[in-house]
Amino acid sequence: MKKIQILGTGCPKCSQLAENTKKAADAAGWEYQIEKVTDIARFADFGVMMTPALVVDGTVIFSGKSPSAAEIEKTIKEKIV
Repeated sequence: MKKIQILGTGCPKCSQLAENTKKAADAAGWEYQIEKVTDIARFADFGVMMTPALVVDGTVIFSGKSPSAAEIEKTIKEKIV
Protein backbone atom coordinates (compact mmCIF):
# COMPACT_ATOMS: atom_id res chain seq x y z
CA MET A 1 0.00 0.00 0.00
CA LYS A 2 1.31 3.43 -0.96
CA LYS A 3 1.42 6.20 1.61
CA ILE A 4 0.49 9.47 -0.06
CA GLN A 5 0.84 12.73 1.83
CA ILE A 6 -0.43 16.11 0.76
CA LEU A 7 1.47 18.88 2.53
CA GLY A 8 -0.31 22.20 2.77
CA THR A 9 -2.37 24.50 4.91
CA GLY A 10 -5.70 23.53 3.37
CA CYS A 11 -5.85 26.18 0.66
CA PRO A 12 -7.75 25.58 -2.60
CA LYS A 13 -4.52 24.51 -4.37
CA CYS A 14 -3.94 21.90 -1.64
CA SER A 15 -7.46 20.55 -2.11
CA GLN A 16 -6.98 20.45 -5.88
CA LEU A 17 -3.70 18.57 -5.46
CA ALA A 18 -5.40 16.02 -3.20
CA GLU A 19 -8.21 15.52 -5.74
CA ASN A 20 -5.83 15.20 -8.70
CA THR A 21 -3.59 12.82 -6.76
CA LYS A 22 -6.53 10.57 -5.93
CA LYS A 23 -7.48 10.45 -9.61
CA ALA A 24 -3.89 9.62 -10.61
CA ALA A 25 -3.49 6.91 -7.95
CA ASP A 26 -6.80 5.34 -8.96
CA ALA A 27 -5.74 5.39 -12.62
CA ALA A 28 -2.42 3.74 -11.68
CA GLY A 29 -4.35 1.01 -9.86
CA TRP A 30 -2.66 1.64 -6.53
CA GLU A 31 -3.87 0.66 -3.11
CA TYR A 32 -3.14 3.80 -1.13
CA GLN A 33 -3.81 5.86 1.92
CA ILE A 34 -3.92 9.67 1.69
CA GLU A 35 -2.87 11.80 4.64
CA LYS A 36 -3.23 15.57 4.66
CA VAL A 37 -0.35 17.14 6.57
CA THR A 38 -1.25 20.67 7.69
CA ASP A 39 1.31 21.12 10.49
CA ILE A 40 3.84 23.60 9.09
CA ALA A 41 6.55 22.24 11.40
CA ARG A 42 6.27 18.84 9.66
CA PHE A 43 6.88 20.36 6.21
CA ALA A 44 10.54 20.85 7.11
CA ASP A 45 10.85 17.13 7.86
CA PHE A 46 10.41 16.59 4.13
CA GLY A 47 12.60 19.55 3.10
CA VAL A 48 9.53 21.27 1.66
CA MET A 49 9.66 25.07 1.61
CA MET A 50 6.72 25.70 -0.76
CA THR A 51 3.26 24.18 -0.63
CA PRO A 52 1.26 22.41 -1.74
CA ALA A 53 3.53 19.38 -1.93
CA LEU A 54 2.97 15.75 -2.84
CA VAL A 55 4.91 13.01 -1.05
CA VAL A 56 4.66 9.34 -1.97
CA ASP A 57 6.29 6.77 0.33
CA GLY A 58 8.54 9.49 1.75
CA THR A 59 9.66 10.87 -1.64
CA VAL A 60 8.72 14.45 -2.53
CA ILE A 61 7.19 14.31 -6.00
CA PHE A 62 5.99 17.91 -6.40
CA SER A 63 6.41 21.05 -4.34
CA GLY A 64 4.98 24.52 -4.84
CA LYS A 65 2.41 23.63 -7.49
CA SER A 66 -0.79 21.71 -8.11
CA PRO A 67 -0.28 19.68 -11.30
CA SER A 68 -3.02 17.97 -13.28
CA ALA A 69 -4.00 14.37 -12.59
CA ALA A 70 -2.37 13.33 -15.89
CA GLU A 71 0.93 15.01 -14.94
CA ILE A 72 0.84 13.40 -11.50
CA GLU A 73 0.12 9.98 -12.99
CA LYS A 74 2.98 10.30 -15.49
CA THR A 75 5.43 11.46 -12.82
CA ILE A 76 4.54 8.83 -10.23
CA LYS A 77 4.92 6.09 -12.84
CA GLU A 78 8.42 7.43 -13.60
CA LYS A 79 9.53 8.01 -10.01
CA ILE A 80 7.66 5.41 -7.94
CA VAL A 81 7.85 1.69 -8.60
